[in-house]
Amino acid sequence: MWSSIPEFGGVMRIVPFPRWLDIVSSCLGLVILSPLFLFLAVSIKVTSRGPVFFTSDRVGKGGRCFRLYKFRSMCADAATTGSGITMAHDPRITRIGSWMRAWKLDELAQLINVVKGEMSLVGPRPEDPRFVEHYPTDLKSILEFTPGITSAASLVFRHESSLLTSGNHEDEYTTMILPAKLRIDVHYFSNATLSDHMKLLLRTIFGMKANFT
Repeated sequence: MWSSIPEFGGVMRIVPFPRWLDIVSSCLGLVILSPLFLFLAVSIKVTSRGPVFFTSDRVGKGGRCFRLYKFRSMCADAATTGSGITMAHDPRITRIGSWMRAWKLDELAQLINVVKGEMSLVGPRPEDPRFVEHYPTDLKSILEFTPGITSAASLVFRHESSLLTSGNHEDEYTTMILPAKLRIDVHYFSNATLSDHMKLLLRTIFGMKANFT
């Protein structure tokens, strides 16, 4: 798979996902999905101890940190009881959390981040600050883009946890998977048009829908 990662170069041409479309779509999404959000919130509270939302620091555009929202899919003390990388069948994942993660429902809480202007619907996935420290110099340009809920790399690495097979998951992630994800997204966002962004968003939506059928 690594050999298929595209090379890139030349002048960067950034065509961001329109902010007005972010606002309209995310606000509409929050309204339409409110019954699902209520169901997830109740399910999380009933099946495990802890808050409904999990928040953590992520690095956004220009290297600025913000608090990322997710519906909590792991035990409340997961951050202090294991690796920063979540593996397939990780014992810290709750029963409802496993279901949410399979369909990426935990990520829907990031519509809040989109409304706040910290994220976009389409953009490179925001990374944990300690992993940003491992960005290769030639790929740090990814920080010039507003992070998003979905990206080209997030589709390619949809089942990322299943690719981590060594005993040192964090080292394997930072040396192999992270550079590959960055290369895919830098290439995509340096060349994409608005039409490309819309197609990527539709692929993400229909990918989620396929999991329900």
